[in-house]
Amino acid sequence: MDKQKLWSITKLFIKIAVSGLSLYLVFKKVELPDLKEAFYDANPAFLLIAFICFVVSQIISSSRLNNFFKGIGLHISEFYNFKIYLLGMFYNLFLPGGIGGDGYKIFLLRKKMEVKGRKLFQAIFFDRLSGLWALGLIVSSLVIFIPKLGIPNWIPILVVAIGSVIYYLVMRKFFRDYSHHFVITHIKALLVQSMQVIAVIFLLYTLNFDGKFSPYLFMFLVSSLVAIFPFTVGGLGAREVVFVYGAELFGIDPHIAVLISLMFYCISALLSFSGIYFVFHPQALGEKKIDIS
Repeated sequence: MDKQKLWSITKLFIKIAVSGLSLYLVFKKVELPDLKEAFYDANPAFLLIAFICFVVSQIISSSRLNNFFKGIGLHISEFYNFKIYLLGMFYNLFLPGGIGGDGYKIFLLRKKMEVKGRKLFQAIFFDRLSGLWALGLIVSSLVIFIPKLGIPNWIPILVVAIGSVIYYLVMRKFFRDYSHHFVITHIKALLVQSMQVIAVIFLLYTLNFDGKFSPYLFMFLVSSLVAIFPFTVGGLGAREVVFVYGAELFGIDPHIAVLISLMFYCISALLSFSGIYFVFHPQALGEKKIDIS
């Protein structure tokens, strides 16, 4: 067994172990019968709307990435881009120890379009960075509506304003190719995160929740930041830990918090699983086969 394959297997076991440990800590804090009862009482119509909102967020996210591709002179159709985006989601969630979704997109586009791998990597990196910027902006906005945190309103406003200006100037000066579509890509980044926040709101409605939404939305966005780090299986476990301990901080129902997290993971997994179509029908991507080794 070569070193690369051994490392891939090791990473997979690490991710499964971290997710498993995280879920163990979560279920020590919440009662499974209560989770089951809340799930059975859920409103399926609102759950469907939440799923649709998530799908829309991923369509916008795919389009945002395509804008970064255009910045490096790579012009592919939105439809083709979305197909490889779905395949990438499948790789990321269901094959966490392998090449990964981003790695496969770089491999495929290098082969088909003869674009330098470094440029593709940077395009994907800045796409992710724009998403982090949008997360930071919305988190800072929510801080204003959560007085329990004890953070003066001017602090998040100032941090976002200064951070955004520095971010733009650095990109403009050192990475000009990726700043050509700065405004539209970052509007799309805000739309992606906004649609996911709306999805969480409908998940709250799904659970017949009628309290204050802002603590749950704040925890969801913080958990999204945590889930970015590649130490879990698609963020499973990491989000739930944030929700459970955040529920203690805000004095809110931990069962609802965990259910929101698990439901969001399920709708994400459902869309991601659709990418398996291209594994069995690679001709839809113009490929003879899809290598998932």
